[in-house]
Amino acid sequence: MKRFVSLLLTALLLLGCTSAAPAAEPAASNAPAVWEETAPAPEGQTAAVREEQAQAPADAAPSSLYVQKVEGLSDDFILGADVSTLLAQEQSGVVYRNFEGKEQDMLETLSENGINYVRVRVWVDPFDEDGNGYGGGNCTAETAGIIGARAAKYGLKLLVDFHYSDFWADPAKQRAPKAWEGLSIDEKAAKVKEYTGKSLQIIKDAGADIGMVQIGNETNTGICGETSVPKRCAIFKAGSEAVRAFDENILIAVHFTNPEAGNFINDYAYKLATQHVDYDVFSTSYYAYWHGTLENLTEQLQGVAEKYGKKVMVAETQWAYTTADGDNTGNQIGEEIKYDKPYPFTVQGQSRLIRDVIQTVADLPTGIGVFYWEAGWIPVPGSSFEDRLPLWEQYGSGWASSHSGDYDPDGIYYGGSVCDNQALFDFEGNPLESLKTFSLVRTGNKVQPQVDDISTSTLTVRVGQPLELPKTIFAIYSDGSEAETPVLWNEDQAAAVDTLTVGKYLVEGDAGGRTARCQVNVVDPNFLDNYSLEEADRSMWKLTMLNSGKEPDYQVKSTDAYSGEVSLHFWDPNEVNFEFEQTVKNLPADTTWRISVQGQGGSGQSDPIESGEIYLYVKADGQTYTAPLSLTGWVKWDEGLLEHIPCTSGEMTVGIHVHCGAGCWGTFDDFLLNPEQ
Repeated sequence: MKRFVSLLLTALLLLGCTSAAPAAEPAASNAPAVWEETAPAPEGQTAAVREEQAQAPADAAPSSLYVQKVEGLSDDFILGADVSTLLAQEQSGVVYRNFEGKEQDMLETLSENGINYVRVRVWVDPFDEDGNGYGGGNCTAETAGIIGARAAKYGLKLLVDFHYSDFWADPAKQRAPKAWEGLSIDEKAAKVKEYTGKSLQIIKDAGADIGMVQIGNETNTGICGETSVPKRCAIFKAGSEAVRAFDENILIAVHFTNPEAGNFINDYAYKLATQHVDYDVFSTSYYAYWHGTLENLTEQLQGVAEKYGKKVMVAETQWAYTTADGDNTGNQIGEEIKYDKPYPFTVQGQSRLIRDVIQTVADLPTGIGVFYWEAGWIPVPGSSFEDRLPLWEQYGSGWASSHSGDYDPDGIYYGGSVCDNQALFDFEGNPLESLKTFSLVRTGNKVQPQVDDISTSTLTVRVGQPLELPKTIFAIYSDGSEAETPVLWNEDQAAAVDTLTVGKYLVEGDAGGRTARCQVNVVDPNFLDNYSLEEADRSMWKLTMLNSGKEPDYQVKSTDAYSGEVSLHFWDPNEVNFEFEQTVKNLPADTTWRISVQGQGGSGQSDPIESGEIYLYVKADGQTYTAPLSLTGWVKWDEGLLEHIPCTSGEMTVGIHVHCGAGCWGTFDDFLLNPEQ
């Protein structure tokens, strides 16, 4: 599925599995708060503007959400939801309700609230030799047919998402089905063509209204066990030929992800064109936690639309409405996980993400739609991990069952839903107010803005410096505006911050009746200027290109930064070769020095790059010292460290040397130069 699953999920779920206490249910505070007349007005907002905003359109569904109308939204624009786990959830005892509190088919509730398309993944054989399901919904052509037929009753079209695998397919793994392993590329392509046609017939015969077929899932690094571009394109062509032969009116989509990774999206559109792959829709996943800005998404998809004349869409997007965990499994998104956070983790924040992604795609010349990923993957009945485990194992309603181990030995994250806090239904099966966004985007719903969340502040203090907590913090309103709000910090927590020792502390406070948080980082003294690259003036750093390749850039993305939001980012489809350094003068002469840097990344082939031509270096007193760095994977940070370095001249140059092959990528952050004595 997504890149971050295989990189983060194992550790998160193992942590979640050790929890014995029942998970907290979403509290009422997750919904937008009631407007307080005494609250400060968002900056730039007048009373007249507020009065205008309070007038919701007469035909809008009653809602407390603030939703700005999406301009230019066509009548046939796809407002979709992935519902792949629906049958497994229902078999496990999950009950869904409508906004009146009555039990109702989830698909009907989706249809009533603006959804017009559903997406269902299809695996070839997600069962072991004894017939035990691998989990994740145990999704087959037969289950897609059942879901598609039910969806058709409510006027919903179906996107069939072929993974061409027996289980999860994403950039980290694209394994061929068990029965197809060892086949030549011609034999495998023939299997793909035959299987695609037969599966579509099963789904159509069940009563589904098939509108689109996706050939592969997040195929950045491969498809059906093939990794080379020509062989991958042979699989794409085989799937496409089967769809065209089955029904030429069905749209054919390809699916990639990581739109934030340079010009990756357009590079693959180019490769598909040179290999003459026949398709209609170029789609990408877009998770705002990891995938950059909407402005960048626009740039990438617009390039595909304009250069290659393809329709474009977002095949997967999602946002958390709470950080609570509903099934003691652990979540992809939680308090302890690092991510970009352009929206609050509230129902209103979830609504804003949905609306903004829809507007982004609607603005594109050939933008046709957006799918929300796994709208109803919520906790199965039970009060503990142990209660729910038999249901996940029997019905496949969890991320992976223990039976998947033979096929997917890396998938040890057995358990339940890792995205129950990102669904469009709460933990009890009640629809969230954010579900109404799919209908409200057509009309808008400018209710009076409310305080939706309080931002978290980050404060860096060098060892030995006094602690000065901010006097104000930003309140985030339901329309996205912000206003400074006075904060009263907890004196006991503030007093517990030890500014004489490196460490991290959380200080909470009260901001107008809401909880404010300040993350305090006590760090070593540092003689390097702008050591974490957060400040806009980076003139003290010198970049030297040692070839004619693509220059590194300062990337604003907290998930790829060791601290803060900014890091030095590099990637090149060809050879990477550069140095990056800072020279410091007037250093104390009566000490030795400790120098370090943090780095992470990998190769274009997903193989680790061991130390060698990637290293930290220091030049002092005519000597050069080096320490190796390894790039072993995304957010697998490696520290380059040099200790006991003398410097009698008072001048020292600290830098990194990076020389690696085509497709090499990564980031560097938090350079450190501090005295040891």
